[in-house]
Amino acid sequence: MIFYLDTNAVLRYLLNDNDEQFKKVSAFLKGVFVGSTKAVILESVIVECVHVLTKFYRVTRLETAEKLAAILNYRGVVNQDRQELARALQLYGESSLDIVDCILVVKTEKEQRTLFTFDEKLKKMQKKWR
Repeated sequence: MIFYLDTNAVLRYLLNDNDEQFKKVSAFLKGVFVGSTKAVILESVIVECVHVLTKFYRVTRLETAEKLAAILNYRGVVNQDRQELARALQLYGESSLDIVDCILVVKTEKEQRTLFTFDEKLKKMQKKWR
């Protein structure tokens, strides 16, 4: 069975702000870490986590990126795009682009596509990351 993690589960794990929920999600993620449980973390969940962590909880971009990338790298995370999402998080932590733009840059690079945008900053980043 493959589970989809929602934003609240990821946030409770990263923030440890609700003891009961933290224990439950920690036990679940322990299984994901060792590969006995399979999980998918959707791109939309990553985006929402980034937004909540940086805007509401004031976690730095770099710390947010590192923590989310670490979860994506658990052995039992089976996203087909997990490498791209981890790379987008790396770009997010190293730049001033928003997370959606970072995902666009990485996915267009992987698929060898060109991004149509009016955003000059985004165009420059896409060229830099090619």
